[in-house]
Amino acid sequence: MRLKDFNTADEETALRAMLECCGSQDWAKGMVARRPFTGLLELHVEAEQIWRNLPEAAWLEAFSKHPKIGDAAASLASALEQRGMNTASKQTAAEMRELNRQYENKFGFIFITRASGKSAEEMHRELVERLSNDRAEELLIAVAQQRDITALRLRKMFG
Repeated sequence: MRLKDFNTADEETALRAMLECCGSQDWAKGMVARRPFTGLLELHVEAEQIWRNLPEAAWLEAFSKHPKIGDAAASLASALEQRGMNTASKQTAAEMRELNRQYENKFGFIFITRASGKSAEEMHRELVERLSNDRAEELLIAVAQQRDITALRLRKMFG
C-alpha cells in the first residue's frame, strides 16, 4: 500500500491496514483519524505519539493480538518476524513454551519482543532475563517492543 492510498482509503480499509501493524483498536483509530499524512516521517511520529499516550488497556489489547513466541503464528507478518524459532531445537522450543507460561502468569500478558532477526536462542535468553523484572518495568519494556514492532510493520507496509 502506498501512503497516498492509505490517506484516501475509506475508513474501514484504513483501519484494517493499521490493525495489521498494531492490534490496538484505539491506536488504529487514532492513526485513521489523523490522516492525511504528508510523508512517512509524519506517519511514524504520529504513530509513536498515539502509542505513547494510550492507556494500559490498549497496550494489553495490542499484546494480546500476537501469537506467543514459538506458537503457530496467526498472521504472515508474525510468522516472518518469528522465523528464528523455525531452527529452535526441541529442547529450546519446549523451554520457550514453559517460559512463556511463566511470563504470562507473572505479568498478566504475553512476552512481546521484536523478534525480527533474532535467533531462537536470543529470544530464549531475552525471555529468561526479562522474567526477573517487576511488572511495572516489564510493561514499559513490552510497550517499547510493541512500538518497535509497529514501526517495522509500518515501514514494510509503506516502504
